[in-house]
Amino acid sequence: MEKEKIKVMIVDDSPFMRMILKDIIDKEIDMQVVGVARDGMEAVELAIKLKPDVITMDVEMPKLNGIEALKEIMKRAPTRIIMVSSLTEEGAEITLLALELGAVDFVTKPSGSVSMDFRKMGPELVQKIRDAMKINISRILMKRKPLANLRVKSIVSGKVVVIGSSTGGPRSLDLVIPPLPKDFPAPILLVQHMPPGFTKSLAQRLDRISNLSVKEAEEGDVLKPGWVYVAPGDYHMGIKYQDKKGIIYLDKNTEKINNVRPAVDYTLDKVAEIYKENTIAVILTGMGKDGTKGAFKVKFFKGVVIAESQETCVVFGMPKSVIEEGYADYVLPADKIPEKLVELV
Repeated sequence: MEKEKIKVMIVDDSPFMRMILKDIIDKEIDMQVVGVARDGMEAVELAIKLKPDVITMDVEMPKLNGIEALKEIMKRAPTRIIMVSSLTEEGAEITLLALELGAVDFVTKPSGSVSMDFRKMGPELVQKIRDAMKINISRILMKRKPLANLRVKSIVSGKVVVIGSSTGGPRSLDLVIPPLPKDFPAPILLVQHMPPGFTKSLAQRLDRISNLSVKEAEEGDVLKPGWVYVAPGDYHMGIKYQDKKGIIYLDKNTEKINNVRPAVDYTLDKVAEIYKENTIAVILTGMGKDGTKGAFKVKFFKGVVIAESQETCVVFGMPKSVIEEGYADYVLPADKIPEKLVELV
């Protein structure tokens, strides 16, 4: 008698990822994809209707994100759930929260953007689906703890501001950086999509017309209040925390994110891990969605997100994406952002 196949449901807002995951799972003789959901709300409905054995769940999705969908499914149709996302990294609070809420395991998406990169996660994913089947659902439910006491606290006392901009950025930056007072009590990390050389000129120009000191960031720069650090072209800019100081590092080895390097998603991801609720993200004019995943991370850690409103944007792409996902605490024209930043820090 033929053994019954493992029924798997895929939840991911990317059509490309849904196709890759379906292909990986359907190639296995002992499993089959029984349903596909594009967002968290659809995931909850299908989980109740289809009763899959295992669900692969993306974290960052519209309408209802993976964490919220996970909570609902565990309440209404308890299922073995494996988190599959670029946001689920070992040791990160999001992963720990997912596991505490009832996820059985997690797999990280490779950082590349071609299908071969994503297919590399296939062997790990299918093994974890098989392993998940050994887990008794009732035991997951018994182990769950109340989350009332979960408090993500920063190890850093001061605030930090991260600004991301692309097309039309220099014009908006002229309205945001120069009006800030000389005694502004937080460092600012600025990620403008520009090639090498241009970022240095941008930093020098902003330095001339601003009260704050502006420089192109260098490896090992220690974050100081009243300074603006501009990510150099072709380098992602990250932060590490040592000797009670935030220290900048530059990364040329990590592939482009959202087809750009530097990417504000990269910087926000690193900063939010350290500064948590003390992170303030500002997403200005630009094409595409860079900054949206970073804004999700900032909101997860209870930080603040400001998006530039359409009236002053040259291209209402990056801020629009952040607003549509519901991550923006404030939507302001560029000339009103300095006032809000002073209030927040």
